[in-house]
Amino acid sequence: MITGAALCPSPPLLSPQVTGRRPVLPELRAACAEAVRRLVAEESEVVEVIGPAAATGAWDAASRLDLSAFAPPNASRGAGSPPLALGLGAMLLDQAGYAGPRRLVAIGQDEPAGACARRGAEVADGNARTALLVMGDGSARRGLKAPGYLDPRAEGFDAEVERAVRAWDSGALLRLDPVLARDLMAAGRPAWQVLAGAMPAPAPACEVLYRDDPFGVAYLVAYLRPR
Repeated sequence: MITGAALCPSPPLLSPQVTGRRPVLPELRAACAEAVRRLVAEESEVVEVIGPAAATGAWDAASRLDLSAFAPPNASRGAGSPPLALGLGAMLLDQAGYAGPRRLVAIGQDEPAGACARRGAEVADGNARTALLVMGDGSARRGLKAPGYLDPRAEGFDAEVERAVRAWDSGALLRLDPVLARDLMAAGRPAWQVLAGAMPAPAPACEVLYRDDPFGVAYLVAYLRPR
């Protein structure tokens, strides 16, 4: 059973260890903190963090992010570090003061929609009351200075993701083209499709807390609660 779901992006700049005292993306950080605060307030037995990675698999719930690739002085766990999205999800749970059971589950970037949906359905059909923290960015090609430069298809892709989340059109999320998502560097695609499989119907209540594209990357923060 799903008790609630928080949808957050996963840029390294979410971590104060990367940015230090600089007020980088304060609105995004505040929105993520609020979404996760709501999530951990639900009466769940476990929080599952779901995020994209090179390959599908579970990670040690106690593992934490190695920031050496982004801030070398802060390197900590080396090879035991989880993928970026999972590590940032674990960080958000820690920041919210959550000390309960958690699972860290990576979803491979090449997983087809059907496999993602099945993973979500398995979580929803399980005996444990589970809250989902779904991590993943939208397109990274929304401007001339974006990580992937400008692609005119990015705006429409991200608008459809936002529309599907606001209206909770799980079918539309499952129809997202993985090839187009990869072209647009939209890393969140497989994680969003896991969420779609976990909450197919009835549509949950949804509130979008943030949407913008600083640095040419689309970030969406939302909270979904079953009706």
